[in-house]
Amino acid sequence: MKIGIVGLGDIAQKAYLPVITQRDDLELVFCTRDPQTLAALAGKYRIAETCQDYRQLPAMNVDAVMIHAATHVHFEIASFFLEQGIPTFVDKPLCDNAAQVEQLYTLATRQQQPLYVGFNRRHIPLYNQYIPELAEQRLGALRSLRWEKHRCAHPGDIQTFIFDDFIHPLDSVNLNHQSDLRDVDVRVQTQGQQLARIDVSWESGSTLLCASMNRQFGTTSERVSACYDNHAFEFDSFVEGREWKSSEERHLKVKDWTPMLATKGFSAMINDWVACVNTGTVASEVVERNIATHRLADAIYEQVIGQLA
Repeated sequence: MKIGIVGLGDIAQKAYLPVITQRDDLELVFCTRDPQTLAALAGKYRIAETCQDYRQLPAMNVDAVMIHAATHVHFEIASFFLEQGIPTFVDKPLCDNAAQVEQLYTLATRQQQPLYVGFNRRHIPLYNQYIPELAEQRLGALRSLRWEKHRCAHPGDIQTFIFDDFIHPLDSVNLNHQSDLRDVDVRVQTQGQQLARIDVSWESGSTLLCASMNRQFGTTSERVSACYDNHAFEFDSFVEGREWKSSEERHLKVKDWTPMLATKGFSAMINDWVACVNTGTVASEVVERNIATHRLADAIYEQVIGQLA
């Protein structure tokens, strides 16, 4: 399988290239406008074919593409490849507004091509091992799920904050495909016209779902807690956590020597993406969740904008 990699910036270099270049079943084509970066990375990973314009990739006979460019060009680039009938992977967010997300999925359906969104936190091995609802993308027996992702001294533009960053914890708890603000509580703290903190919660059936991001937290951290009846889990990293049951505590951790990018879900996510290319489809429930999460993020953005007007 031949895959074009569009965009070779920070996220591609840190999270994707170290994993995908290790696969013997894939042939890669690197694409970026920066000639120096292109030459350096092609040399490092021994990539034979490269280009500086993504529009050249169809003529290079790629079977699929992965887009790691800036969010504001996702719609343009993804539209181009879907129109060419090429399976397309896009880093989250797919777009920074729900209307464009829906347009892309309409196009993908018309072209009968898989459109995959890179939510790596859906694939974290440690969490999925102990919280089956995360792996199965359902509420199940969960009584509550809370996902926090925090940063230090980093208030930001509202749209970028919500779509490029907060969408991670928001999507991670969105097991019921919540798509609007009905029964959703949104609380924010601002610094001037910048967003500093957001907390979102809602109930689905008997399950309480909470997503939180504080960019004035004092450090970068991520915490996940899941509760069942008299049974609870808490993780403060992707590699270890604690379980409580029958008044006993158990320490949980990944196997020794597990690669870092595997613990963060990138290895499993790329496996899933390649499987989708091979089958030519993304599961309908995954598509529904992708669209729902972006719609919810859009509704939250509009509400926050309204509060600050």
